[in-house]
Amino acid sequence: MLTFDHIALSAATLEEGVERVETALGVKMAGGGKHALMGTHNRLLGMGDLYLEVIAIDPEAPQPGQARWFDLDRFAGPPRLTNWVARSDDLAADIAASPRGVGRPVALSRGDFFWRMAVPASGVLPFAGAYPALIQWLTPLHPTQLLPDVGVRLKKLVLHHPRPKMLRAAIALHDPRLHIVFGREKALTATFHTPHGDRSL
Repeated sequence: MLTFDHIALSAATLEEGVERVETALGVKMAGGGKHALMGTHNRLLGMGDLYLEVIAIDPEAPQPGQARWFDLDRFAGPPRLTNWVARSDDLAADIAASPRGVGRPVALSRGDFFWRMAVPASGVLPFAGAYPALIQWLTPLHPTQLLPDVGVRLKKLVLHHPRPKMLRAAIALHDPRLHIVFGREKALTATFHTPHGDRSL
């Protein structure tokens, strides 16, 4: 069974991504860390049962020797929402039930967190990245439990895609905050409840 885990905002630099989120939502992001295997680093924002992740290539990390997740090797332009992540209780089974190209399970860790994640060899998830990355947390601890609550909650995540019916049929996850609509190109947009009213990314 899949459940909504988090949303990823990609950026050319971590600083640009954090500034984009903090300006748009009017709150401060919390600390994050580095992903040595992928050569990336991040910052996080707790949103109750979910979190928002700003992720970028770490300029101090060596080339990982494989495609980075979320297609970050080809990222260009302003910071924007690019991906979302679904939590799995049985990663092998959920990979088998997903469209081809969702990736192979990779063991990862950061600090007290240990998890496995399906990482595609190309770095690009199915449906041009509109399909969720799959993650299975291996410890009871989840990032949302350690992040400060700054009063932000996800109201709606909208997946725009040229083939919304096919995408909807492929995703074995039902969450009232998730909406799949037609778009000429794949894109993600989101609306959040914040202490300053509804804000968007």
